[in-house]
Amino acid sequence: MATTEKPVMLVAVDDSEHSMYALEWTIDHFFAALASNPPFKLVAIHAKPTPTSAVGLAGPGAAEVLPLVDSDLKRIAARIIEKVREVCARKSINDVLVEVIEGDARNVLCEAVEKHHASVLVVGSHGYGAIKRAVLGSVSDYCAHHAHCSVMIVKKPKTKH
Repeated sequence: MATTEKPVMLVAVDDSEHSMYALEWTIDHFFAALASNPPFKLVAIHAKPTPTSAVGLAGPGAAEVLPLVDSDLKRIAARIIEKVREVCARKSINDVLVEVIEGDARNVLCEAVEKHHASVLVVGSHGYGAIKRAVLGSVSDYCAHHAHCSVMIVKKPKTKH
């Protein structure tokens, strides 16, 4: 009897609290209660910006700055991987694949969906207003329109003051 592969749930992670909230929410709602046999394979993807996109310059002095920026981006990525593994371990999730892929988050996530044949892509919402979203672009909006799977946008509840 052939074993069937579990569907893949891909979670986008970055260094924001919204991203980690989305990861924890996903684990709590889809993995924790069934930790011994979860219904999905969990894959966490971090899109590491390229040094040139992070700096936004290519003029004089860029050659000296880019290696430093790249080093910082690698440190941030390592910290994100560590945090993902800590969250998963704390919630008794031992089978998680964590990948860091360099590039624009929108493209990286849509390509990861294809690569892993994901059934669901989970992204956190930063909760930007219309103007900021128009200027920065919305990763979740882009993925909702271009990823070839269902996209779940997890919003962190606003705290009451």
